[in-house]
Amino acid sequence: MIFYPGALVKPEAYSPLAKGIAAAGHPFYIAKMPLNLAVTKGDAAEEIIRVHPKQSFVLGGHSLGGVMASRYAIKHVDQLEGVFFLASYPDEKGSLRETTLSVLSVVGTEDQVIDRDSYNKGRSYLPDNTVYSSIVGGNHAQFGSDGPQKGDGKATISEEEQQNDTVRAMLDWLGNLR
Repeated sequence: MIFYPGALVKPEAYSPLAKGIAAAGHPFYIAKMPLNLAVTKGDAAEEIIRVHPKQSFVLGGHSLGGVMASRYAIKHVDQLEGVFFLASYPDEKGSLRETTLSVLSVVGTEDQVIDRDSYNKGRSYLPDNTVYSSIVGGNHAQFGSDGPQKGDGKATISEEEQQNDTVRAMLDWLGNLR
């Protein structure tokens, strides 16, 4: 699993998520981005895939990281098994609609950072087999461990609960890959 962090979020903020996935036997690679912005290195997955040629990969990210992951994925469909979005969605440049990739979309019900209109539009760029999961009580920031985010909704579950729920959703999805 290759993960693109959200904008201005340090990779370490996703350590709990990484540990949960890795504990289930799935290697978890967090791409390091210049200035902590995925837009500065949208092809970060390339090096990880090159260094581990015998592994299969899914690629995704949180917030802006998910957008950039989908843009990479559409150009490298043959190198990936699936794409996941945490509080994120593809834009037109990263449309996965016509691919056979497995896709997971996870959002928190209290997320006030994600633009709901753009999220709903982004759903039109996803294949029909996309798995959607809502983290009841979860917000935008708690997908990582980087503290509160300005403008976000108040989570009604703890950060640990949200991350555990996210790990469960991701592991369920991984267990059903083709």
